[in-house]
Amino acid sequence: MATFKAVIDKIGINPFVFVPEKILAAVLQKAGKEKGPIPIKGTINKTAYTQKLVKYAGHWRLYINTIMLKDSPKRIGETITISVEYDPADRKLTMHPSLGKALAKNKTANENFKQLPASRQQEIIRYISNLKTEESVERNVTKAINFLRGNGSFVGRQTL
Repeated sequence: MATFKAVIDKIGINPFVFVPEKILAAVLQKAGKEKGPIPIKGTINKTAYTQKLVKYAGHWRLYINTIMLKDSPKRIGETITISVEYDPADRKLTMHPSLGKALAKNKTANENFKQLPASRQQEIIRYISNLKTEESVERNVTKAINFLRGNGSFVGRQTL
């Protein structure tokens, strides 16, 4: 695992750091690709994280969210110690059974779900899967199905 120090910068409202070229090259080589998000793991100030390296506007960036570093948007300009390595672990989420059943019952919603980009499908699956109570799962599955049928909004997005 390679370690480096970096100053937190921001693009828009998103805190990030650049990974040094030598470390980035090693991560990309281990990943076996140079396109798309690259799954990584490591530590920030000795606290473990998992994240993805993302290429945006021609540069690879490690976005620093509040799960990785408490109050990260307020810490722009701070120097942090980061370790990073490629993470080959499977991160694919499985669909919550309630969402799967609801999609099976609604042909329009299911077809629209299948037409979404994979990242948008994962966004919906992740949102539903991370809910804590069955009540909130059922309420949000209903919202998701309505959204996929072209009614209302879901996870901050307007109708399809």
